[in-house]
Amino acid sequence: MDYSSEEESDFSDSEINDYADKPYEQLRTGKLVVKTTNGILRCPFCMGKKKQDYKYKDLLQHASGVSKGSKNRNARQKANHLALAKYLENELASEADQIRRPTPPAPISRDSEKELYVWPWMGVIVNISVGEDRKSVCDSGYWRQKFAKYRPLDVYTFWNEKESHAQAVVEFNNDWNGFVNATDFEKLFETNNHSKKNWKTKTNSSLEIYGWCARADDYNSNEPIGEFLRQRGKLRTVSDIVNEATQSRNTVVENLTHEIDLTNKNLDELQYKYNEKTMSLSRMLEEKDQLHHAFVEETRKTQRLARDNVRRILEEQEKLHQELETKKKKLDSWSKQLNKREALTELERQKHDEEKKKNDMRNNSLQLASLEQRRADENVLRLVEEQKREKEEALSKILQLEKQLDAKQKLEMEIQELKGKLQVMKHLEDQDDVGVQQKMKEMDDDLNQKVEDLNDLQELYRTLVAKERESNDELQEARKELITGLQDQSSNGRPNIGIKRMGDIDIKPFQNTCKQKFSPDEAMVQASTLCSLWQDSLTDPNWHPFKVVTIDGDSQENIDEDDEKLKGLKQEWGDEIYNAVVTALKEMNEYNPSGRYSVPELWNFKEGRKATLKEVVSYIVKSIKSLKRKRT
Repeated sequence: MDYSSEEESDFSDSEINDYADKPYEQLRTGKLVVKTTNGILRCPFCMGKKKQDYKYKDLLQHASGVSKGSKNRNARQKANHLALAKYLENELASEADQIRRPTPPAPISRDSEKELYVWPWMGVIVNISVGEDRKSVCDSGYWRQKFAKYRPLDVYTFWNEKESHAQAVVEFNNDWNGFVNATDFEKLFETNNHSKKNWKTKTNSSLEIYGWCARADDYNSNEPIGEFLRQRGKLRTVSDIVNEATQSRNTVVENLTHEIDLTNKNLDELQYKYNEKTMSLSRMLEEKDQLHHAFVEETRKTQRLARDNVRRILEEQEKLHQELETKKKKLDSWSKQLNKREALTELERQKHDEEKKKNDMRNNSLQLASLEQRRADENVLRLVEEQKREKEEALSKILQLEKQLDAKQKLEMEIQELKGKLQVMKHLEDQDDVGVQQKMKEMDDDLNQKVEDLNDLQELYRTLVAKERESNDELQEARKELITGLQDQSSNGRPNIGIKRMGDIDIKPFQNTCKQKFSPDEAMVQASTLCSLWQDSLTDPNWHPFKVVTIDGDSQENIDEDDEKLKGLKQEWGDEIYNAVVTALKEMNEYNPSGRYSVPELWNFKEGRKATLKEVVSYIVKSIKSLKRKRT
């Protein structure tokens, strides 16, 4: 289970108390350990922190602080530490009374209590044989390592080069633990019969070292050890040290007791001040409530009086209004009577004349507008009739041209036939036959007549072609003028007859498809973006997705369905958008393949085809009549 501070909380602050039951149960069952085997208290929810051991009071304060924690603590951390605080208060309350005390000394005999020791506790080592390895023997580190079991603070060696043996002083801690280590140090040598007593009574030249605790005789000796002990320590009995420690502890207890008394006294004073402030605040709140109640009552009274005044004023106003209406009716009645009795004055007659003139001017303007409208209607109808007549004339001219073309072709064939016959007659010139010569002359005359007729037909054909071209130009100019006139109307909606830009992609299929894939707002943006990208692709002259096919000997350009861009479009966005792009491609290839930009065209939106001039003019006439009906 991970209780990392980076873990996101998956419950709210209001559920902290409910969630704390689970980690509390894990603490009780031992799945989460607070107190280790060596008695150290630690927080199981902050294992990654630098501090791992706490005192009971510090751990309880830590758990309470996090459970009530700041805003940067998530709800899971607060719940875990709330469970820890509850566990400490309920299950480990006994730890609050346990205070680490110094290790008490081992039982000491009465003789030892009165015996004088060198304090801080010292040990003496004698008969240290100095051989070839003088450096290690005289090194304090060597002796500290040798007697590391007794935790010496330091070892001081004393050796004179003239002598073959050296001495040493071992320094221990000045507390009871140091005393225990010093006595154990002495017992080591007593066990091996190398105590102070054995040293004084030895008769042989033993090479073993001897040791003991430093006492009064060592302290008072004239040897270097005695001088060192007098510089570093003093003689004390165990009972003196015990009494001194007891007195010091009692002094600390008295000081702490005094401080506690002062703290309690301060707490009592603070409690008294708190009670005074609480009572004062209670009185202030009561006074505030009374003032608020009085203010509310006064406000209600004021509002009641204000309502009464407003009602009285309204009643008086209504009464005055009724009186005013009555007087007004009387005045109106008097005015009507006066008007009936008096004749029209000169001023009134002038006003009537001015109004009459204005009405006449309005009527004239309306009549003129009606005449202009009628003329416009007549012009449009005349234009329609002229367009119809010109179209019929053009059709008749085309039929006449076709007939003349047939006659021309027939004449050419007859001319060729006569030329062939003349060639045959020329071969018969050798025969002196008057009949043949007469026949050749007749055929020659007939040929010349047909050539003249052919030239006349060609001249007439050229004249008709010029007139047809001129009529076609006029029709194209008329279409351009109609396109220009309908531009604004086509932008305001889509009527049956209007302007369509051939080569523009219809955006509706893009909008329908994007609405299925995106949100409504995002769909409009995506549709516009995608439509603009493909419109730019249509204007790219390097992209020509067409292929030439031959049908009945006629070459045609069709859409290349294997084009990579079109295939990708169809796979990604579907048939509806694909068909819209293909339709725009066909229109652009038909109307403006070289320029690669859209062009306007008159269009019948109802039937989905190019509109004729007759349909456009009929639509305009209907629109004019509709506007005329709206004006009238």
